[in-house]
Amino acid sequence: MKSKGLTIGLSAVALCAALGGIYQSAALADSKSSLVDDRAAAQDIALARKALTDRHGDDAVRWAEAAVELRPQIADYRAVLGQAYLLAGRFASARTTFNDALTLSPGDGKVALNMALAQIAEGDWTGARQTLDSNSGSIPVSDRGLAMALAGDPASAVNLLLPVAKQPGADAKLRQNLALSLALGGRWQDARMVAGMDLSPTDADKRMTEWAAFARPASHYDQVAALLGVTPAADPGQPVSLALNASMPVVASAPAPVDAYMPKSSAEVVVAAAPASVGTGAPAVVAAVAPAPTVSTVVFGPRAEVVQPLPAQPAVGSKAPLIKAPKSAIKAAVFIQPMAAPTTPGAAKVSVSKGNFYVQLGAYDSTGVARDAWARASRAYSGFAGHAPTGMSVTVKGKNFYRLSVGGFDQNGAKQLCAAYRAKGGTCFVRADAGDKAVSFK
Repeated sequence: MKSKGLTIGLSAVALCAALGGIYQSAALADSKSSLVDDRAAAQDIALARKALTDRHGDDAVRWAEAAVELRPQIADYRAVLGQAYLLAGRFASARTTFNDALTLSPGDGKVALNMALAQIAEGDWTGARQTLDSNSGSIPVSDRGLAMALAGDPASAVNLLLPVAKQPGADAKLRQNLALSLALGGRWQDARMVAGMDLSPTDADKRMTEWAAFARPASHYDQVAALLGVTPAADPGQPVSLALNASMPVVASAPAPVDAYMPKSSAEVVVAAAPASVGTGAPAVVAAVAPAPTVSTVVFGPRAEVVQPLPAQPAVGSKAPLIKAPKSAIKAAVFIQPMAAPTTPGAAKVSVSKGNFYVQLGAYDSTGVARDAWARASRAYSGFAGHAPTGMSVTVKGKNFYRLSVGGFDQNGAKQLCAAYRAKGGTCFVRADAGDKAVSFK
C-alpha cells in the first residue's frame, strides 16, 4: 500500500512539474510575442513619422494605424495617427484620434491644439473653444489666440494676444498671429498696422490681400485646410478596431455644440438639399504660396500657406535698410466695420412678408462670436442681404448664450428663407418670436 501511495504521490509531483513547465513556456511565448509586437509597432510608427515628413498622408495613415492596432494604449502613437489623418484631410478621424490621445495623456497641449483644429474643420466652434479653454495652460498663447480666432471668436483672441504683443521680447510670430486675428475680426486697419511691424509696406499690403481671401471661406473646413496645406477628403471614420479599450478611463464626449443645435423634430423645420461635398471651395490663394509646414509640428505663424514668408533681413555689412518695428507700443483701436460681404451667386430671392416668425441661426457664447457667425452666414447666403440680424440673450442651465436670428417674417416666408439657407449648407430652424430685438454688430 505504501508503495502504491508513493507511486501516486510521485506521479502527482511529475504532473505538477509538467504543468508548471507548460505554464512557464506559455508565459515565455507571450513575452516573446509582446516583444515582437513592441518592435513591429515602433517600426511602423517610425515609418509613419517619415511619411509625415515627406507629406505622404495616406502612407502615414497606413503605418500609424498598424502601430496603434498593435499598441493601442500608447498616447504618442495615437497622436501621430491623428496628425496623419490631418495630413490626409480626414478631419473627423483626426478629431476622434486626438480625443483618444488626450484620454491617455491629459494635458498634452500639442495634441489639444491639433484636436481643436480638427473640430474647427468640422464646424464645431463651440467644441474647439472648449478644448482650447480646458487646455489653456499647456498651449502657447500665440497658437491658442489664433486658434480662438479661427474658432469664431476673434475678439477674445485679440484680447488675449494684444497684452502679450506689448511685452518686451514679443516675436514676429505672435505679432502676425495678432494681425490675422484682427483681420478675422474685421479690424483691417489695425491688422495692417501690426503686420507692418515686421514687413515692408509692399509686403504688408500683399498680406492683407491674401488675408482678405482667407477670411471668406466657402466651407467650414477651408481655413484649416489652407493652414495645413491639405485637401479635404471623404472620411469613413477611424476603424472600429482602433477604438480605445472600453475598460480604460475614457474622457466624456463633449456636449453637442449649442451653435449647431437643430431640433430633431419640428413642424417648422424644412428639409433642404445637403451641403456641397467635401473637397470643394478651397481658397485659390493656396496654390500660389509656399509649401505647408510639417503637420507633426503645427505652427500657426508665419502662416506660409496663406501669407508670404517674412522677408529675410540683409546680411551684416549690407547697405540695405533693416525692417524695424515702430518704437511706439501697439495701441488697441476702436472696432472697424467688417469689409462688405460679397454676394453669393445663384442665390434665389425669397419673398417674405412681415410677421411673427424668426429664422434662428444659432446660439453662441458671446455677441462677438455671434457677430462673426452673422458675417459668415451672410457670405454663405446672399439672401440675407437687406435683412438686419436680430438676437437676444438667454440662460440655459446657468450658462449665458446669445441667440442669433433674422426675422419678423410670415411663417411661409421664414420657412422658405431657412430652406434656402440650408441648401447652401447652413444650419437653422424656424420659430415664433421669443423677444428677439434688432442688433447692430459694431
